[in-house]
Amino acid sequence: MEANEAQELQEEHEQAAKHPSLRPVSFTMSVFAVAVAISTVLGHRTHTEAVLAQAKASDQWNEYQAKKIRLNETQLTSDMLSVLAVHDDSAKKLMENYKTHSAKWAGDLQQEEDKAHEYEAEVRRAERRANRFDLGEALLEIGLVITSITLLTRQRGYWYLGVGFGIAGLAVCATVLLLKL
Repeated sequence: MEANEAQELQEEHEQAAKHPSLRPVSFTMSVFAVAVAISTVLGHRTHTEAVLAQAKASDQWNEYQAKKIRLNETQLTSDMLSVLAVHDDSAKKLMENYKTHSAKWAGDLQQEEDKAHEYEAEVRRAERRANRFDLGEALLEIGLVITSITLLTRQRGYWYLGVGFGIAGLAVCATVLLLKL
């Protein structure tokens, strides 16, 4: 919420104080303004979580690629040694060592890939939660604006409509907190 919007809300709130029948409208607007601020902060934090999880996923895929390259290099070296048909015991030990490393790294690759997929799933969950907070914030802001129209027109219908949007926004934000998306 920008400074000029806060000033406008304050002026509307002062006008409503002069008319006792508009006090519930003014109170509703205050509640919606607080809810907008909270949903905005939670949405920003959730977007940050998604970005951090994406960085972790990228790092994990880089680790996977490094191990994959190392495995391929080792397998190529092992294959070249086997073709040379060297009867030297040290070469045979070296080939066995390469094969042992290759088997270990092949198992490590699957673990690295699984971790990367977990981080990607975390990114998707965080983005879904952030999108919910964004939708809730938008509905709350719409409710706040429509409710403020009541102060200008003195028609209660706008207040009811604004309350409807506000409740919808609160419900959407609550689903993020209640459901593990």
